[in-house]
Amino acid sequence: MPFDAIKPSNLFQCKKCGECCKGYGGTYVTTDNIKEIAAYIQIAPAEFEKKYCRISGNRPLLRQSENGFCIFWNDLCTIHPVKPKMCRDWPFIKSVLADIKNWEIMAGSCPGIRTDFPDHIIKAVIEKKLS
Repeated sequence: MPFDAIKPSNLFQCKKCGECCKGYGGTYVTTDNIKEIAAYIQIAPAEFEKKYCRISGNRPLLRQSENGFCIFWNDLCTIHPVKPKMCRDWPFIKSVLADIKNWEIMAGSCPGIRTDFPDHIIKAVIEKKLS
């Protein structure tokens, strides 16, 4: 396959394992995320924030269950249609552009990430996806 034809789907295929939903600092949510998720699970945004978020650095994060997974992980994402941007973008995130080695680090816990492409190709695909 010519490298210029490489698409994000060639680099990543979600295996629905939930490893990206576990630990690693948590998932920040915006005010819009809170409103959208709250509407989806049919509660008031203030109640959602109190019940499902914690504050880190003055920003709300989704809580994690005792097992380290996002509170909305139950063998699959229970808020998938309205999941935060941070979750939707995974694994095509800016930290990989800052240091391509982050791709390999993430692949260590994510079975859907392929590492058999040259770094410059991975970076080019991510840059295009994020633009």
